[in-house]
Amino acid sequence: MVDNKPQDQVIDLNEVMRQYDTESRYRTLKGWQNYFILAVAVAMSLFHLYTAGFGLLLAMKQRAVHLAFVLFLTFLMYPATKKSPSGKIPWYDFILATIAAYTVLYMVIHFNELIMRSGLPTTMDIFIGFLGIGMLLEATRRVSNPVLPILAIISIIYCYFGRYFPSLFAHRGFNTARIINHMYLGTEGVFGVPISVSATFVFMFILFGSILQETGMGKFVIDLALAIAGKSTGGPAKVAVLSSGIMGTISGSSVANVCTTGTFTIPLMKSIGYKPHFAAAVEAVASTGGQIMPPIMGAAAFIMAEFLGVPYIKVALAAVIPALLYYAAVIIQVHLEATRLGLLGLPKERLPELWKLLRAKGHLLIPLFAIIYFLVAGYTPMKAAYYGVLTTIAVSFISKETRLTFTKLIDGLANGAKGSLGVACACGTVGIIVGMATLTGLGLRIASLIITISQGNLLITLLLTMVTCILLGAGLPTTANFIVTSTIAAPALLQLGVAPIAAYMFVLYFGIAADLSPPVALAAYAGAGIAGSEPMKTGVTAVKLALAGFLVPYIYVMNPMLVLVDVTPIPFVLAIATAMMGVFLLGMSTIGYYKAQIPFWLRIIIFCGAIGLLKPGLYSDTLGLAVMIFTIFFQKRRALRKVEK
Repeated sequence: MVDNKPQDQVIDLNEVMRQYDTESRYRTLKGWQNYFILAVAVAMSLFHLYTAGFGLLLAMKQRAVHLAFVLFLTFLMYPATKKSPSGKIPWYDFILATIAAYTVLYMVIHFNELIMRSGLPTTMDIFIGFLGIGMLLEATRRVSNPVLPILAIISIIYCYFGRYFPSLFAHRGFNTARIINHMYLGTEGVFGVPISVSATFVFMFILFGSILQETGMGKFVIDLALAIAGKSTGGPAKVAVLSSGIMGTISGSSVANVCTTGTFTIPLMKSIGYKPHFAAAVEAVASTGGQIMPPIMGAAAFIMAEFLGVPYIKVALAAVIPALLYYAAVIIQVHLEATRLGLLGLPKERLPELWKLLRAKGHLLIPLFAIIYFLVAGYTPMKAAYYGVLTTIAVSFISKETRLTFTKLIDGLANGAKGSLGVACACGTVGIIVGMATLTGLGLRIASLIITISQGNLLITLLLTMVTCILLGAGLPTTANFIVTSTIAAPALLQLGVAPIAAYMFVLYFGIAADLSPPVALAAYAGAGIAGSEPMKTGVTAVKLALAGFLVPYIYVMNPMLVLVDVTPIPFVLAIATAMMGVFLLGMSTIGYYKAQIPFWLRIIIFCGAIGLLKPGLYSDTLGLAVMIFTIFFQKRRALRKVEK
């Protein structure tokens, strides 16, 4: 279906990707340079596949080889400036790529000597560390934007000049050798937890998604969503929600997901009567939610598991109910909007037949179920992804249409490596910020400051943390945003007694919400580019549609049973039931329609009722339930009177 679009639309899509997804701004190469990049990218994927299957190298060596591949490819694939050549690799980028790779491989080549003189670096060690940090920051700037490297530089300056800062943030200061030793020659900075997760779990899941895509998974997911929801009221919008949710959990990138499924779903929504800005907003909200949708989620979820020191499956299970509430809210709102506008579903003849589709391509779902099985069975995420890749290759041969040919397999391996560059650079650079926090104790200082400002009030602390996450998200990728805020802001929530998994999940949600929140709502703007709608209006509509995503984190902080903390059966079931009813009321309030147009005064009351149901407590639930019963009765009477007239 998507393939039948005119060529000019494809060109527009490429422009949208380059405009809103910085990781898509790589060079378009031909000839031997293209084959060279292909060979290096495939080698990188094969290295990770081998180590995932047959055993990792020593921690520092594994991370160093991973980062060496990343820096080498980044300098070759991404131009330094807009004026730099985009169709070929200039000679100086070959030199920079080689230097960058060597500064990291230095950790492997001289591993034994570095261990022997741990804490006593030589002049050469310091020089290589200084050069390596500079190369990493430049690579991150190329693949992302200057914000994260600037934060890393400020962190280094703070480490050095700490004694000159105001008393609340002051520390004794550290010399250059101590800073570089901490940031680069050990496992507290660049080679810390973030790059460790990137070099193991994250890369393997990106590779899994890339190879799965080569089997035709993208088109299958859209066809499956069409078969399930296409004929219902406002069907195309529900198709967008379902397909983008499934694809988002595999891709982990909001903007890339919008551009993958949105090219089909947005025109389809517009064709039955949805306004362009609403269609784009629905796609953006659904695509963004993929990062919180188990079983795979986004890269930040794997880092959360490492920070919490728990198996990844525990994080995935904790995310199930919040993710369902998020998507239920979106489905309810698109249904109410379709009802308000009188929009019907698609005719049966335009829809694929569900059972016929499952017989032809249903085997493509097997790798997803395999991933879930391996995670539940206690395998590490990396091992689960490794077996997921092997399962994908095997099941692809069930059908000629999905078969992974040698060319497709090579493309999948190469695209997996290329897709990891942005996350890996962000993880390495944000490691400097984490290293600064551990070296200076800044995280605890900021936590104390937040608690002082909020005077120990949990709600105010949550609001301050939310604003911090969204502001940082304006310039940082989700993964980097999560690491920074979980290091700087989350300790305040922990000090106030918030359950650790609820605190980190809160930070994750609002880091992701930045993709929808103007003025830098990249996912919404990408959707607007496809829909031809006004970007800011699309962003505001996306925030309205994702309102549940902005409220649900507050609820599971106050009622951690929703993230599976201290679960008792009856209160747990009641919490889910009242939360679902609250989401239903929230949809009514946002859209302003149920059976008939809802008066403004009643929308305010409905919103308060929704908050009452979402907030745990007998009195608040009773109040919310009363509002819901009254609203349903009142709106049905209004609809009947309208019909009688």
